[in-house]
Amino acid sequence: MKIPIALIISFISCFSFSQVVLKSDGPGNTYELINSILAPGYEAVENPECIHGTFGRHIAEVWDEDLKSNVFEFYSHVKPDNDRCEKLDRQRVEIKTYESSPSNLKGTLGETVTYKWKFRLPKGFQPSSSFTHLHQIKAVGGSQELPIFTLTARKAKVNQLIVIHNNENTVASADLSEFEGTWVEITEKIKIGSNGAYSISIKKIKNGQELLAFKSDNIMTIKPDNDFIRPKWGIYRSLKKQKDLRDEAVRFNDFSIKEGE
Repeated sequence: MKIPIALIISFISCFSFSQVVLKSDGPGNTYELINSILAPGYEAVENPECIHGTFGRHIAEVWDEDLKSNVFEFYSHVKPDNDRCEKLDRQRVEIKTYESSPSNLKGTLGETVTYKWKFRLPKGFQPSSSFTHLHQIKAVGGSQELPIFTLTARKAKVNQLIVIHNNENTVASADLSEFEGTWVEITEKIKIGSNGAYSISIKKIKNGQELLAFKSDNIMTIKPDNDFIRPKWGIYRSLKKQKDLRDEAVRFNDFSIKEGE
C-alpha cells in the first residue's frame, strides 16, 4: 500500500516538533484548564489559598478589551498571601511544568525549546527592591535551587525589568514603565547545554516595538547534574519590604512551549 507523501511529511513533523499551547477559554475551571495542559492529572498551580482561601482562586479568566479575548489574571495581595504556608517572608502565585509534566514540556540536554507568552503589567505596578519575579527557568535534579534565567521587576530610582542569568548576572534591562498598561509578547529560545544558547525578545503587541532583547550563543543553560529545565510564570515576590508593594493583578495569555529549532 502506498502512503501519500503529504501524510509522511505530516507524521515526521509531529514527531520532530512538539508544541503545547495554554490559552484562556473563558471563566470557570481555570486551575483545571492549566493542569490539563501543563501537568495532566497533577497540580501545576502554586497559590496562597491555604492562608487566603476566603478570596477564592488567585488566578481567574477575564475578558481583555485590548486583545478582545479572555486572558488569565494572576492576583497577589500584600496581606495575607504567602508562599503556600511554607515561607512567610514571600508570596507566590505561579504556574509551572515540573517532574509530573509530560516529557515534551521538559527541556533536556541537547534540545532547543522556545517559550512564548503574552503579559500585561497594570499601570503603576509596584515591584520590591528585593525581588518580584514574573518568569523563571529552573532546573530539576542536582543543583536545582537557583533559577538559570529570571525575568524580574525591581524597584530602583527608575524601576527596571531585568533578565538575570544564573541568579547573579544581569544580562538585559529596560525601564519598567515601558511595560505598564500595555500588552507585550515574549519569545525566549534556549538551546540546552553547558555551553548552550539563549535569546529573549519582548515586543509591544500593538506596534511591534522591541522593548528588551538579549542573545548569547555561548551561555550555560543547564548544569551537568541537572536532569531537565522547566518554566514558571506568575508573581513571586519578597515581603521583606512590604511598604514597596501593593495588591497587584497581572495578566498573561497564550503560553506556548515548542521543542525543536
